[in-house]
Amino acid sequence: MAKVYATGRRKTAIAKVWLENGNGQLTINGQSLDQWLGGHDSIKKRVMQPLHVAKQESSVNIIVKTLGGGYSAQADAAKQRKTRAIVAFDEQFRTNIKPHKLLTRETKRKKKRKTNNKRKINRNKARWKKKKKKKSNATITCF
Repeated sequence: MAKVYATGRRKTAIAKVWLENGNGQLTINGQSLDQWLGGHDSIKKRVMQPLHVAKQESSVNIIVKTLGGGYSAQADAAKQRKTRAIVAFDEQFRTNIKPHKLLTRETKRKKKRKTNNKRKINRNKARWKKKKKKKSNATITCF
């Protein structure tokens, strides 16, 4: 079968995944999984979860390119897109993967910065003034 392409997102991280028949190689940003994540075993398990569920650890080659975010968000984006690529590769895997809830995208996003909150800004200014006054009014007397 030909290559299957999928794109995944988590928070600000983006993962591009290419999946094809092969011998089980997993390359992330030109590195192996161990080189890319080092000693983060729990994150490694999350990345490999779709392959374990579909029992495809040694029958497909996967190339992943990640951008933005931290390594944990990148790993989750890669996990989600690997799942979608496996289902696109062969629709029969959907029945194994669906009960593990790997097909749904996690919708948590970064919060928008609230810039026009005048009360909070004024409150912080008042605190800063009080802090400045306390430092400047201190006098030392020696006997």
